[in-house]
Amino acid sequence: IPVFILAGLLVHCVFLVSIFDIYFSSPLVHGMTPQQTPLPPPAKRLVLFVADGLRADSLYELNSNNTPQAPYLRGILENNGSWGISHTRVPTESRPGHVALIAGFYEDVSAVAKGWKENPVEFDSVFNESKYTWSWGSPDILPMFAKGATGDHVYTFCYAAESEDFGAQDAAKLDMWVFDRVKSFFNSSRSNQTLFSALNEEKVVLFLHLLGIDTNGHAHRPNSREYKENIKKVDEGVKEIASMIDNFYGNDGKTAFILTSDHGMTDWGSHGAGHPSETLTPLIVWGAGVNYPQKVTSQFFEDNFLKEWKLENLKRLDVNQADIAPLMASLIGVPFPLNSVGTLPLEYLNNSAHFKAESMFTNAVQILEQFKVKMSQKKETTLSFLFTPFKPLSDSEQINFLKKTRLYIQQQKYDEAVSLCKTLINLALEGLSYYHTYDRLFLGLSIAMGFVGWTTYVILVIIKTHTNLTKTVQTNNKESTVLFYSSAFVGMIIVFFLLIQTCPWTYYVYCLLPVPVWYAVVRELPVIQDLATNLMSLHIGQSIGFLLVCTLGIEILVFSFFYRSTLTIGLLVFAGWPVITQLWVQAKTTALIWTLLCVLLAIFPLMPVVGREPNIPLVIATGLLTFLISCFSLSSLCKSENKYRNNEDLKVRFYQMLSIALSTYVVSSTHDSLKNKQGLPVLNQTISWMTLVSSSVLPLLSPTFLFQRLFSILLSLMSTYLLLSTGYEALFPLVLSGLMFVWINMEQEALQHYGLSFKPKLAVFNFAYATDITQFRQLHLDDIRRSFFFVFFIVTAFFGTGNIASVNSFDPASVYCFLTVFSPFMMGGLLVLKVVIPFVLVSCAFEAVQVTTQLSSKSLFLIVLVISDIMALHFFFLVKDYGSWLDIGTSISHYVLVMSLTIFMMLMNGLAQLLTAKRLELPRRTKHHST
Repeated sequence: IPVFILAGLLVHCVFLVSIFDIYFSSPLVHGMTPQQTPLPPPAKRLVLFVADGLRADSLYELNSNNTPQAPYLRGILENNGSWGISHTRVPTESRPGHVALIAGFYEDVSAVAKGWKENPVEFDSVFNESKYTWSWGSPDILPMFAKGATGDHVYTFCYAAESEDFGAQDAAKLDMWVFDRVKSFFNSSRSNQTLFSALNEEKVVLFLHLLGIDTNGHAHRPNSREYKENIKKVDEGVKEIASMIDNFYGNDGKTAFILTSDHGMTDWGSHGAGHPSETLTPLIVWGAGVNYPQKVTSQFFEDNFLKEWKLENLKRLDVNQADIAPLMASLIGVPFPLNSVGTLPLEYLNNSAHFKAESMFTNAVQILEQFKVKMSQKKETTLSFLFTPFKPLSDSEQINFLKKTRLYIQQQKYDEAVSLCKTLINLALEGLSYYHTYDRLFLGLSIAMGFVGWTTYVILVIIKTHTNLTKTVQTNNKESTVLFYSSAFVGMIIVFFLLIQTCPWTYYVYCLLPVPVWYAVVRELPVIQDLATNLMSLHIGQSIGFLLVCTLGIEILVFSFFYRSTLTIGLLVFAGWPVITQLWVQAKTTALIWTLLCVLLAIFPLMPVVGREPNIPLVIATGLLTFLISCFSLSSLCKSENKYRNNEDLKVRFYQMLSIALSTYVVSSTHDSLKNKQGLPVLNQTISWMTLVSSSVLPLLSPTFLFQRLFSILLSLMSTYLLLSTGYEALFPLVLSGLMFVWINMEQEALQHYGLSFKPKLAVFNFAYATDITQFRQLHLDDIRRSFFFVFFIVTAFFGTGNIASVNSFDPASVYCFLTVFSPFMMGGLLVLKVVIPFVLVSCAFEAVQVTTQLSSKSLFLIVLVISDIMALHFFFLVKDYGSWLDIGTSISHYVLVMSLTIFMMLMNGLAQLLTAKRLELPRRTKHHST
């Protein structure tokens, strides 16, 4: 079996890594020639203000007394410039936002694996194409563009990273720092001849990155006074800088100004997902070469913002965030960034129709260049008879487009030329995406083949070793040799094919993996034949019905990852299980309690995700309820004149009750203290950490009788869980473990019901002697349901109180009993512990079920493995590489979760065995009788 486990781990690791290769590779290509508009540009220099984290509505809306939030900028868009909304793509994070603004492409998803700070791929930007760029602002953003630049013409001035403090008094000082530095920079240039002449060159960019608004939004939320004050300060700063620059250049009218933002922010101060408050950012452009405000009588947009902002009569020009890069390039006449996918927003330009048509043509050629490079790369690495080109842009079509456009420009039919360019741009972008995902189907099928083969093999192992469906069959040596050589031959052909096409080494792994897996399956052919004859003798209807029920069960599990309410449906079906199988006839009370608890647990997945609204009284009530239940069980323990009971055990139980009471007190007093801004009391913190440590040891001191040990585990974990709760989730482990106790009883009834074994007395059943049962029985169909119940309860434990897959749904308030100073690893660890506690309860119950129903843990584990692998195959095809960071992240984490579920369950199984069967003996004091 170790070989089997190793093979399993290896196969799962390959499956896990494969998604990063198949879905998340960088779309950027290199080797294009720069394209530049041949006509003289309207501006000599460009000033770009990026107000990090500024929402469109926060800037444009009016105050309660009808005065604008930002009076200077409001005046500009009413009298001097053009305005609109820039629609960002997700992920709405600072780095991808700036890449889209300045380099004109949307950050490739390969950055998921690389982290944010460094640039995973070198790229070209407007800064790189400029003659000189000076930039001021955050150390997280600026160096990224300086690093990618050729030569040293991009200069950065950053403050220290420590300044970005969420708990600081006022983050607006970050913006003041930038404005002050820019002023002193221009003042110093008057006495520095080299700098002065550099500033007077053409194609100069000045970039001011203002992080204050974003930091204030995180710390105080966007509707706070601090956030709005910060907008006012930025407005004043922009006014001062703009007038100072105009004066410096003697009002030559050759400066263009752009103010925008990299992303917005939700009402609760987070960003990263795709909510409109995060993806709608303001854009105001004024100065050289920019259109003046255009008065209109009516304009139609699906949102109602124009009315709210009282801007119905000024033309609103919306753009995609990546369109701002070509706009900047055309204003100061530098080549468009090589990897840019933006379309030049012509309505912002105040220039001749000829200039607009030429700029648009440059834009189209620049995007077509990327398409050509991408296509030639694919063509080189694919056999000519296997290569299917992108039809709408064949070589002849491309030439045709370009000729036509040139002709239109010569004939001064500028509108026709522009619309032709737009068509060409759209086709080229489609083609880029087509070639980028060219190998996806082929790789996906290889992995799927591997998945299916592996799952089939595990099923065969289960049937061969743990059931009596098949007779032991002798293998034919001659056949197995033929089989071995033929599979080796298939492997050789695959390698040969990949070698000709010069594929990366990972392709070899993905394509060769199915070969040994299927070889192992086909070797078991006699078993399959034997099984087929056995199944034929069964009732066809029964087999189909059984398969349908299995499929439906797994689909429900898959759906529950996306919609938590699916768990409710599953639990309600579970509630009816005793009725459907006639179990309730022999155990009416147990069945009734089972149904009640299932219905109770089914309420949790319908509740909102944990963490938005704390409810401390509910946590305190749960603590008291747990205390009462433990009092009740303690009194029943004392009453039973039990030869198995001794005083030490009562002491342990008493300590556990004390710890529940203390936890309840700590939660209540800590939250009161924080509410009054008095910080976390040291005593409370000490009690919390001591509770956490003791909760892992105390269960090991309690007796190993089935229900006593399980109840002891529940009490210990519950005291820690209370400290980590902020709302209704405190009740969750209580209801869950109640259901687990009843489940153990129900499984006994099921055993009797199917006549599989006698019924052991559960009350005196002892974990310590259970592990050496040698008479493990063979698997029965009902054991598949048992394993399914386990997987279902594990998923319920996971998603019952909120979706773990997104960090957006975590509330740091749940660790305030332990620490309040920001420490990501500590907080992360405690939150993981909170997620693991319900898992441990389910795993211990499953351990009890295994032991009391006389099953080897290996056979049940294999069934669980099959279930989770079928789920993983689903998620493999559901992985997304587009949409919100949250969607991408969630789809990856679903897949990773299910893949690691198998590894995780091995660990959990070990932990459960330790918690249930091991006993620590305390040294007993011997009593001396004095005479």
